[in-house]
Amino acid sequence: MSGFADWSRRSFLSARGLGAAAGGMLGRLMPDRADSSGREPLRLEVCFARRAMACEFNVFLPALASRNMPAAEAALDEIQSLEALLTVYSADSVISYVNQHAFEGPVRVDDRVFRVLARAAELHRLTDGAFDIAGGTLLKAWGFHKGPCRVPTEPEIAAALARGGMGQVDLDSHNRTVRYRVQGIEINLGAIGKGYAIDRAAALLRDDFGIESALVQGGLSSMYAMGSSSEDGTGWRVGIQDPAAPDRSLATIRLRDRALGTSAANRQYFEAQGRHYGHILDPRTGRPADELEGVSVLAPDAASADALSTAFFVMGLDRTRDFCHNHPEIAALLVLRPGTSGRASAAPRIVTFNLTKKDYELAGR
Repeated sequence: MSGFADWSRRSFLSARGLGAAAGGMLGRLMPDRADSSGREPLRLEVCFARRAMACEFNVFLPALASRNMPAAEAALDEIQSLEALLTVYSADSVISYVNQHAFEGPVRVDDRVFRVLARAAELHRLTDGAFDIAGGTLLKAWGFHKGPCRVPTEPEIAAALARGGMGQVDLDSHNRTVRYRVQGIEINLGAIGKGYAIDRAAALLRDDFGIESALVQGGLSSMYAMGSSSEDGTGWRVGIQDPAAPDRSLATIRLRDRALGTSAANRQYFEAQGRHYGHILDPRTGRPADELEGVSVLAPDAASADALSTAFFVMGLDRTRDFCHNHPEIAALLVLRPGTSGRASAAPRIVTFNLTKKDYELAGR
């Protein structure tokens, strides 16, 4: 495929599906509604894809835009460069270096790394600790880092909690340094890094290439939509999967200059002694959160949507309601488990906060 740089290892394809990843509920891009003649509107988009952060990242752009190739190349390069900084799966990454040395003394980090750490610290405060990136030791105790998965003992959970928590991490904004107060803390950016990378890629498309309509998506959990894919200007239509039956759609979300993040424990889990243990852990108790089946969050930026979908999964129905009441810029769609807050079997399975009728539609309605 001449003229495509080294795209042979990255893929170039038509824009109809979304890439696979664990722990989310994003489904396929949905067609716009048919007009009065019954004909489906023509959609002309292309998708540039590359594997990074253990999932496929896609950049959807108008098919006829002359700057598609260099814009998508630059956006995906930015995502890949951030993976090299943020991943805990490489001993050479900045975060791995921080985890190894930040207890010995302050570690100076790249400006991009410091920004995502500072945002994570802010979200930790706003969610009263429900979102916490300094729980890598806890993930390892349960085997959700590299396996094998297992139920840790009570002393093991207590030891992991003692070696975790953003309350034990000092961030110096003047010097851009990170310092751990407790030995053994491990930061893991898996619940915010993907969203942050999407934000950086979207900003690059907009500011460096003048792109007005695009969708940047990472796996089945995170995306940011710029402008609209339809002529009516209402945005991009994205399906939300049912976490209990991934081949079925629960709802369609309309996105315009807004991010969407989802969390579910239907793909990363294990069973032991007849119990189901999902990978989303409550950093305050050290145990898997199990009140909700899935969460989708709409926010002004993808890092916040990514992180808050995890936080809301941990917080549950009532505390998520309170958060959204106090933050009208944040919207959420929650998929409830049977028995959530006394819910009867006939009660609604889906609850939304700060979503209007123009933002979403439920499947079959």
